Amino acid sequence: MERALDYFVLDVFTATRLQGNPLAVVLNPGTLTTELMQAIARETNLSETTFIERRLPEIEQREGVRVRIFTTEEELPFAGHPTLGTASLLRTIAPECVIRNSVTLALNVGPVTVRFEPNSEDALAWPVQGEMTQRDPEFGEALDPKEVAELTGLTVEDFDPDQPIQIVSTGTAFAIAPLCSANALARLRVRQDEATAYLRARGARWFYVLGPEQSPASAGPSQPSWRARMQFNGGEDPATGSAAGCAISHLVRCGTVASNETLHVRQGVEIKRPSDLYLAACLDQNRDLSGFTSKVTNVRVGGSTILVAKGQLFLP
Repeated sequence: MERALDYFVLDVFTATRLQGNPLAVVLNPGTLTTELMQAIARETNLSETTFIERRLPEIEQREGVRVRIFTTEEELPFAGHPTLGTASLLRTIAPECVIRNSVTLALNVGPVTVRFEPNSEDALAWPVQGEMTQRDPEFGEALDPKEVAELTGLTVEDFDPDQPIQIVSTGTAFAIAPLCSANALARLRVRQDEATAYLRARGARWFYVLGPEQSPASAGPSQPSWRARMQFNGGEDPATGSAAGCAISHLVRCGTVASNETLHVRQGVEIKRPSDLYLAACLDQNRDLSGFTSKVTNVRVGGSTILVAKGQLFLP
């Protein structure tokens, strides 16, 4: 017997339709197998598709709304734009999930909370502005700039010598590669087969390459602006919220961005899907028996989401 499932398509990290990073969200009645969810993700053919499975209200209030994230190839424990986009949709179609202007998702990586700006004029209006708080970062191996240059089509001189190229994870591990200038991004050409083997051997997935650019006048003189790219097998990501959380953690730890300062990152420019991400993190310094210790915490990634389409999937 044929089944019909409601689904939505949203553009994330943008306030303008047909820009940003597209996301499909499917309402799972609780009967979909992992294999069928993976097949639906292949059908949508977007970078990620999420599945919302509602549970008893007391469970959702305690643990969050259960959400699973799939690429066309695999299930992910965490990803940024699916988290922001799915929470933004729930804020609109399921107001009972909103607690103190926030929605918590129960992801495979654990609970992640997205907070929203109050909108007294029309709580259901699009676009929706939200900010997710990611897990505290874990810092891994520092990489050889020469090896990274060979894998990315850049030169050693393109990378900022004052900041290591380092593997960082707030749920999904990326190699964060800071540049001296965003101008070098035009030459980025990741050798995917070699890069995948190189990064997987070190516990990471992809390179997230970013550098400073001159701030647009609208951003104001006090807000730094950077630009980023993330290339992967088969294409390029318009916006990578999980990598952005890793990047701001790295930049704050290195002192490039001040603790709790907001960084505006533009991504997707080269593929004509411009996205705007707003990042911040805190550097906590405490004294223990060995002296001062520093820890990056309160990692936040924000942006807008807008609804593009809704419909039904028909399944056997």
